[in-house]
Amino acid sequence: MGKYRGKLQIVADMLSVVSDNNDAKKTRIMYLANLSWDLLNRYLDDLVEAGLLSFGSSDRYVLTPKGKQFLYMYSEYCKRCEKVEERLNNLDEERKTLENMCLNSKERMKSANREICAQG
Repeated sequence: MGKYRGKLQIVADMLSVVSDNNDAKKTRIMYLANLSWDLLNRYLDDLVEAGLLSFGSSDRYVLTPKGKQFLYMYSEYCKRCEKVEERLNNLDEERKTLENMCLNSKERMKSANREICAQG
């Protein structure tokens, strides 16, 4: 994994677990979203309060329409982020190419100066 997840990613992971299973108990969300028990409880309270999850029957959490909307919007957001990241990488490559062109120009200038000095 390598990178820490931000709050939005953790929320999306938790909601996805519930969505994929139509409902889910706490332990299932904890394991599949890769969370500690304390963090799970903190987030579950926030998600219920925000109206993204509701507490259904048999100690199970259910995704609300607002939770479904969040998952859709988060998915679209991630797609846009990937496109922006790709563009930034392309810009970085262009910058490196331009820098290399400058360095090559400097080397050509040094070479031309050496030739002039040698002739003079």
